[in-house]
Amino acid sequence: MTIYHFVGIKGSGMSALAQVLHDMKFQVQGSDVDKHFFTQDDLEKSGITILPFQKENIKPGLTIIAGNAFPDSHDEIQEAMKLGLPIVRYHRFLGDFMQNFTSIAITGAHGKTSTTGLLAHTIAGAKPTSYLIGDGTGKGEEGAEYFVFEACEYRRHFLSYFPDYAIMTNIDFDHPDYFANIDDVFSAFQEMSVQVKKGIFAYGDDEQLQKIQAKVPVLFYGFGEENDYQAKNLVKTTHGTSFDVFIRNTFYNTFSIPTFGDHSVLNALAVIGLCHYEEIDVEVVKEHLQTFQGVKRRFSEKSFNSQILIDDYAHHPTEIKATIEAAKQKYPDRKIVAVFQPHTFTRTQAFLEDFAESLRHADKTYLCEIFGSARENHGKLTIKDLQDKIDGAEIISEENTSVLNEYINSVIIFMGAGDIQKFQESYEKQLL
Repeated sequence: MTIYHFVGIKGSGMSALAQVLHDMKFQVQGSDVDKHFFTQDDLEKSGITILPFQKENIKPGLTIIAGNAFPDSHDEIQEAMKLGLPIVRYHRFLGDFMQNFTSIAITGAHGKTSTTGLLAHTIAGAKPTSYLIGDGTGKGEEGAEYFVFEACEYRRHFLSYFPDYAIMTNIDFDHPDYFANIDDVFSAFQEMSVQVKKGIFAYGDDEQLQKIQAKVPVLFYGFGEENDYQAKNLVKTTHGTSFDVFIRNTFYNTFSIPTFGDHSVLNALAVIGLCHYEEIDVEVVKEHLQTFQGVKRRFSEKSFNSQILIDDYAHHPTEIKATIEAAKQKYPDRKIVAVFQPHTFTRTQAFLEDFAESLRHADKTYLCEIFGSARENHGKLTIKDLQDKIDGAEIISEENTSVLNEYINSVIIFMGAGDIQKFQESYEKQLL
């Protein structure tokens, strides 16, 4: 029987795919660096072996699934080549795998992970569903009809996919280490659109997505009148949001979600549209929208004494603004304190002014040193360049988070895509 060996199993997509294959009764193992990542917790719970990187892991009989972050020169991949083992890149494997199901790709600059989680939870209420979410969560359901998965645009990886449906949440300039400009990003999404087999659900209030052309129907959702699926009459409370949905200007139904901010309504609207198109019972949809528990590192809350601590993956100015807006909706009477760690030097350089603008929505901002990535670990600018653009912003270190103690009855949001969690962990330890 095939044993799948994942090179870089702690990667968010890789760990999710490993769980999917494990659930489907395949033998799965993998290797990675020793450092702890939140993605490994579910792997360990499932009893999936995680080895330290070394070429001795590679033995005859393995099929190698290689993470996109690791070049062909990696020791394990080199050893696999020597032994003549099959080696397939993560996105290529996924592209072949999804052909066994009605596949739904969720892509976009922002909101992919939350929308993937919400759609998987909702469709699973009606039909057997397997899913792969970018927070490292995956499930392989026996007899699954649907496969819901997150499709990343970085390095045009999503062009390995030919899904039945695609949800496109937005097009925004990100990954400046790869994409040249917004037109380059659009061209990637346009290429992806041509590969979709049945239909595309696109956020219609996005001027870039309005230009998308495809061989299949493109249905638009959003707040504007001209959308096929429109959300109107929003009622925002400290418990969530309710709204009416109109399909081509005809009232369809009223929905409630336990989440906050306009972006959460749009994520739900995309899910409602796709489920309506696939004729999934609206009562099932309504019920599951209300019971969704969220995904990892997206507005994940804890209470400590009088403070609310929130862990969030927001690492782009648009996402930071949306996260702060959501916190203000849920906690209108509390001070909002942002603790932000920029992710990659190229992104910080490209969006320096935009980061400052979005962080000004918080009542107080603390900044952590820039987190380099496997792709780049240094740059010319420093965190001081961002600090200079935000009135009253201070720099905080992992060793000295006690300054956050003074914000009694406040909301403290730890934001970033690097290792911002260690700042929150350090703070929580000194609260105990």
